[in-house]
Amino acid sequence: MVRRDRIAEPWGTRTPYGPGETWPVRVDSYLADGLSAEDVDRWVPSATILHSNGDGLDIAVKDGRIVGVRGRAEDRVNHGRLGPKDLYGWQANNSPDRLTRPLIRRGGELVETDWDTAMGAVAGRCRELLDEQGPSAVGFYTSGQLFLEEYYTLGLIAHGGIGTNHVDGNTRLCTATAAAALKESFGSDGQPGSYTDVDHCDVIALFGHNMAETQSVLWTRVLDRLAGPNPPQVVCVDPRETPVARAATVHLAPRPGTNVVLMNALLHEVIGNGWVDREYVDAHTVGFAELEARVRDYPPEVAEQVCDVPAAQVREAARVLGTAERLLSTVLQGFYQSHQATAAAVQVNNLNLVRGMLGKPGCGILQMNGQPTAENTREAGADGDLAGFRNWSNDQQVADLARVWNLDPFSIPHYSPPTHAMQMFRHAEEGSLRFLYVTATNPAVSLPELGRIREILAQERLFLVVQDLFLTETAQLADVVLPAATWGEKTGTFTNVDRTVHLSEKAVDPPGEARADLDILIEFAHRLGLQDQDGAPLVTWSDAEGAFEGWKECSRGRPCDYSGLSYAKLRERNGIQWPVTEEAPEGTERLYEGGRFFAAPDHCESYGRDLVTGAPLEESEYRALNPEGRAVLKAAEYVPPHELPGQEFPFQLVTGRTIYQFHTRTKTGRAPQLQAAAPEVWVEMSPSDAADRGWGEGDLLEVCTPRGRVEARLRVCGIRPGVLFLPFHYGYWDDPDARERGRAANELTPTDWDPVSKQPIFKTAAAAVTRLAASDGTPSPAPTTTASRPVAADVPPTRGGDAALAEETTGGTR
Repeated sequence: MVRRDRIAEPWGTRTPYGPGETWPVRVDSYLADGLSAEDVDRWVPSATILHSNGDGLDIAVKDGRIVGVRGRAEDRVNHGRLGPKDLYGWQANNSPDRLTRPLIRRGGELVETDWDTAMGAVAGRCRELLDEQGPSAVGFYTSGQLFLEEYYTLGLIAHGGIGTNHVDGNTRLCTATAAAALKESFGSDGQPGSYTDVDHCDVIALFGHNMAETQSVLWTRVLDRLAGPNPPQVVCVDPRETPVARAATVHLAPRPGTNVVLMNALLHEVIGNGWVDREYVDAHTVGFAELEARVRDYPPEVAEQVCDVPAAQVREAARVLGTAERLLSTVLQGFYQSHQATAAAVQVNNLNLVRGMLGKPGCGILQMNGQPTAENTREAGADGDLAGFRNWSNDQQVADLARVWNLDPFSIPHYSPPTHAMQMFRHAEEGSLRFLYVTATNPAVSLPELGRIREILAQERLFLVVQDLFLTETAQLADVVLPAATWGEKTGTFTNVDRTVHLSEKAVDPPGEARADLDILIEFAHRLGLQDQDGAPLVTWSDAEGAFEGWKECSRGRPCDYSGLSYAKLRERNGIQWPVTEEAPEGTERLYEGGRFFAAPDHCESYGRDLVTGAPLEESEYRALNPEGRAVLKAAEYVPPHELPGQEFPFQLVTGRTIYQFHTRTKTGRAPQLQAAAPEVWVEMSPSDAADRGWGEGDLLEVCTPRGRVEARLRVCGIRPGVLFLPFHYGYWDDPDARERGRAANELTPTDWDPVSKQPIFKTAAAAVTRLAASDGTPSPAPTTTASRPVAADVPPTRGGDAALAEETTGGTR
């Protein structure tokens, strides 16, 4: 056992291993206040909540309080490892500013009230608007951090009980393109690959995916492969010099907004050089001829001109990808939040499909998520889609959902596509959406063009309900605030990117009068008097296990089939990959083995969309294209971004994350080690751009777009020329005065979205930058351990000190 500063060394100690070997165990743990394992009263099983990796852990409880965590050696996802946010982020549960009683707005101020009054106001106003206007008045905006049982209950209430089409989550901001890209290629959502593909692959390609900071334990797995015998080659596509880029065999740094051109150029080379598994393509796909014709127009020289990436580098990356024997591809926000998001992500699917690299060890695709339960949001229908990956434009599938819910099919809205988040806020702006129920998310910081969002949320005609842990920037604008329990204070399941389901048990009671989200939603349904077609209560369960049993029946026979799972099974072996059925009682490691897809016209979740316009395909078009339910190779042409740099705004602005913070810092900003490691917003610029202006490390800059301004200190680092980077985590809850100078990156981002996934575009804003003051010797607050590593040698390294010492124990067995 060693103790290590896991702020200074986020990925911990190396445990090298080779291809086909089992990833060695390393158990990480952190206990507060000098406690030892012997001091802990009990350990309660759960999994990580502050990223999408889904690492198994145990929660340490002493005297009724959470006092630490340790990784679970036997867990299939992490083999005992934890990342910095896992080790320290739980401290937010114990923060003294937790909400403990409901709040209601009286005379313009939020004041404490009792639950009966608060819920009476919420249900009463909802009922008034339903009677006055109908379901179109009501909308729900949720999270990627609740439990499956809570999403399913919310989807049942919203779609089945109220009948509104206005249901979405903040997953629209981070993972909507993952779902859209999977639907386009495979007819349904659901990740094809498994984390164990890292153990077998000989090439890992990361497309816009800074895995080192967004899924740090998965990157630890990659680092251990790189440190072992016969390591894989790494291809990285990112405009920043991330830790992934530093480890890469080939690093491509394209101009933001040009990902489709780059992907088409890579496919041009792969197809042109004959690196295609024609037997697989002919047997299991449709659309190859169109794809081949499209990419002929995109040789590497076109990518060099449009993307500003040397043609020789494109050819070298294509050679690595095209000659791989086992290719694992991953995708995240660098593609999802950029221009032509779905079109670019689909081309990654195309790459693996033409190479025949699916459904076998080391050969997979992970269209990643950004949040711990984003997969559940989509499965359960809380992101706008229908529960169980059902196709809203397939009457038979809608009727099947109505059977499960005992409703008339016409009471479930399927007359048009679900209303995505950006359109919901537009309806609120126009005044047709008048009741908005926000759960576990903070749109007043996370949505684009924040000045507009604040005005919408503050309208008197909008009744805003916020259900959260703290008085966030969004909660401060609410009419009613409901104090919620969080992870460790309630029971439920959540599913990670590679479909691994974990059960998280309640470890402690929530503070004060705070309640589990599930309990609040059930009371809301009962107060509204929601019923099935026989007059019985629509929501029939009263606890999490009952909700899970209801979900099992809803998922039966669908791609995300949980029917073979149970709480009892998860308590025996926590961490099982769906689908889990009678035929696969121990779960399913990889989808699409042998070229079998969920894409048959009667079974698929979507008929697809035009990748440029977003127009949906008709059922008849899909049946003609894909009558046998094969994977679809979908070509895409490039169109330029809507907002291009010019003389007034010469830079391109991209936003993103750091390993030490999560979303709007509601939790991580209250964990001392994490907050100290990345305490304030910064702006990144390339050495050449800084030198041209005579600027240096720590200078105070003003970044402007047509929508707003942000002040931040300069970090000169390895980002490509012409691009600025701002982390989006920093709002105003801990520094209200910062609003005057601008602190939140989304003050600057545009109201624009991908035509297919409807995901907002955070990575192609045109920006200008000026210097407000030269540095007084104080460097930027950006961490030195991550993508923001400075070029200057005299910047003090990021350290956590004694307060960040965590234990690592190696040599155990899994």
